[in-house]
Amino acid sequence: MDVVIIGAGGHGRVVLDILRQNAQYQVRGFLDSNPLLHGRRMDGKPVLGDMSRLPELAGRGVEGAVVAIGDNGVRRVFAEEAEAAGVRLINAIHPSANLADNVTLGRNVVIAAGALVCAHCQIADSVILNTGCIVDHESRIGTAVHVCPGARLAGRVVVDAGAFVGIGATIVQSVRIGSDAIVGAGAVVIADVAPMSTVVGVPARPIKEYAAADEFAEWLVPEFLRRRSAVSRVAPTAP
Repeated sequence: MDVVIIGAGGHGRVVLDILRQNAQYQVRGFLDSNPLLHGRRMDGKPVLGDMSRLPELAGRGVEGAVVAIGDNGVRRVFAEEAEAAGVRLINAIHPSANLADNVTLGRNVVIAAGALVCAHCQIADSVILNTGCIVDHESRIGTAVHVCPGARLAGRVVVDAGAFVGIGATIVQSVRIGSDAIVGAGAVVIADVAPMSTVVGVPARPIKEYAAADEFAEWLVPEFLRRRSAVSRVAPTAP
């Protein structure tokens, strides 16, 4: 199957390496909202333009796409746009990742080298399980979550949609990480984390809490709007 990678940054290069190593897909190139990248080559693959190229590429034999963007909200939105353009969302799973036979996976999931996903875990759409992370038995990872390199999640952990678990963080068993929460690098989480909060330290304690709806919007929307605006201003680029 011919596919494109949405996002030509560092994470895009990681995803390209994963797809090359499992040899299931033929990568035609990248799409990226940065016009300065258009026409360049990244690790031997061309940057074909921005998201507006997807319908055309779908008509020229591109059947699949994977979104390789670290920002959780933007990754989720671009995945929806890719499906609307008529391409199938694929998963990129490194051959050295170890997944139990009864793990369930959504779409647009990236599982990097050395990741371990144990029995009866549920991984939703647009999740990144990054290099060497551990997700132990019966854990549930929500839509557009990013579990960073070396993070360790014990059994029956729930990570709600949009949350970010920083590099090397540890989450003890049966803890819930709320939606859009941030767990700082190296934190040790021993109690539930509220939605839209940031926790750091050993043991992890909150440093930010967002309780009002207008504060939610202020925290989430500006970055999303900037990225969408950049995409809308970029004209299509020929391959």
